[in-house]
Amino acid sequence: MTAETDVTDLLTVRGVRKAFGDHEVLRDISFEVPKGTVTAVIGPSGSGKTTVLRTLNALDKADAGVIGIGDLTVDFAEPVDRATLARFRAQSGMVFQAHNLFPHMTVLQNIIEGPVIVQKRPKAEALSAARKLLEQVGLEEKADQYPYQLSGGQQQRVGIARALALEPQLMLFDEPTSALDPELVGDVLSVIKDLAAGGWTMVIVTHEIRFAQQVADQVLFIDGGVVLEAGPPEQVIGEPTQARTRQFLKRILDPI
Repeated sequence: MTAETDVTDLLTVRGVRKAFGDHEVLRDISFEVPKGTVTAVIGPSGSGKTTVLRTLNALDKADAGVIGIGDLTVDFAEPVDRATLARFRAQSGMVFQAHNLFPHMTVLQNIIEGPVIVQKRPKAEALSAARKLLEQVGLEEKADQYPYQLSGGQQQRVGIARALALEPQLMLFDEPTSALDPELVGDVLSVIKDLAAGGWTMVIVTHEIRFAQQVADQVLFIDGGVVLEAGPPEQVIGEPTQARTRQFLKRILDPI
């Protein structure tokens, strides 16, 4: 079932559940993301953070619950036809932990693949937009290189440009710095900060707690497949109300 809505929140999530076999990964996830804001999702490994993100793009279809992005709301407890699912997926762009670039394509070809093949946009238009995006992420001189010629951080920035090229309403980041050498992390985080300053609506799964403090408008602490705590970073990270949140942050921020 779908419904057209006009909401202040760009993203609304209500009662989302997801199981893999007998393992219930998400038990009851609910939150909202206002347009033009950044939501950081933190929590221990295995808590369900990445699965939350994947349900928002229907890479993993939720077993139940309602997700609304923009003017499209889908109830995943009911059958969803392929056309609606495709439209739902088109609302967001995903940046993965691994860069997932096509190794046989140049940087420019990677970026225009989606707009030209999936969205059927004119190639000249897609190429012009792709070059502007490469300039935005600081890689305009790498347009004709192949992924193997780039550092991990550069590949991730290409991945960001590729997602932006689809002109989604919502950007999703799944631990975008986790696979990078420490010295490369800053360049990727800088690009994300610029996107935040530019008004992009983003949901970011991250283990970079200090980064979440700096860039997020709200922080979700997820553990055991539920949102245990949600609020502005100064509250969730600075003065958490839940003992489990305090325990997690202490281990991350004061490991010794």
